Amino acid sequence: MIIAFVGYPLSGKSTAAEVAKELGIPVVTMGDIVREEVLKRGLEPNAENMKRVADEIRKKEGMDAIAKRCFKKIRSAGPVVLVDGIRGIDEVEAFKREFGNVVLVAIEAPIELRFQRARQRGRSDDVSRIEDLMERDRIEESWGLKKAMEIADFTVENTGNLEEFKEKIRALLKKLLSVEVEIETTIYPTEVEEKVVKAVKNLFPDAKIEISNGKLFAVARDLKHFKELLKRQKILDTARSELIKGRKGDEIVVYLNKQTATVSRVNFCEEDAILSPLKVTFRLVGVSFQRFLDYLAPMTKDGKPINELDEL
Repeated sequence: MIIAFVGYPLSGKSTAAEVAKELGIPVVTMGDIVREEVLKRGLEPNAENMKRVADEIRKKEGMDAIAKRCFKKIRSAGPVVLVDGIRGIDEVEAFKREFGNVVLVAIEAPIELRFQRARQRGRSDDVSRIEDLMERDRIEESWGLKKAMEIADFTVENTGNLEEFKEKIRALLKKLLSVEVEIETTIYPTEVEEKVVKAVKNLFPDAKIEISNGKLFAVARDLKHFKELLKRQKILDTARSELIKGRKGDEIVVYLNKQTATVSRVNFCEEDAILSPLKVTFRLVGVSFQRFLDYLAPMTKDGKPINELDEL
């Protein structure tokens, strides 16, 4: 999955990218592609040279050229990558064609505030007059920036203080990065339906349960209680092995004993266990398997978790 930030110059895209890095999301910055080309040509990476080189790349290779130059970096970065600095609709379409799952986030801020930030930041390619910033806006609109922002899946306003903006971005990214849990089992005539429901709720208290024709199906999202049970029972190493064994791409399937779950205990078992076990499928949505693993079942030393993540 690609999460892409789009916005006018100095709207806060770089700050948002830093928040992503803090959450463990690899970041590919499109402006760095242009900056690398500028430096490769022996030029100073100021606003004029950045603009001229970006124009030359797009005229020679197409409006999606800089996006295409990012493909290799994106593939090597991991299953979830944040792309910072989309400038136009053609780049969005290029990413969608190449990677499919693209979530576009527009960052908005008024031009007066953006100019004030430019003066405070003082980077070599920043503008020194508001008229220059207006010109940069016009140029990037000619590349299709406005159209890209109009089709964004989410919009974040950056008009408050720095911490407020970071918290908005952090909350949005956490919303996009999640784990869906599906629980399935058969309820046999010899079993009491309420006890089976209790077994599921004991492991995943937020589970929404449906029962039809002797089949139970549930969906949950909160892993905190399940994680706590693994720690309390001191079976993190076993859980980690079972999760690794049950992984197929972005899905991890494990089987849990239904009877022990009725007393809030986690007991891993085989698929063909007596009286049908609880089949639990963890579906990763924008979360890397390694991060999921280190959060739910971190490695241990002398029986204690090491390098444990407090959140996904």
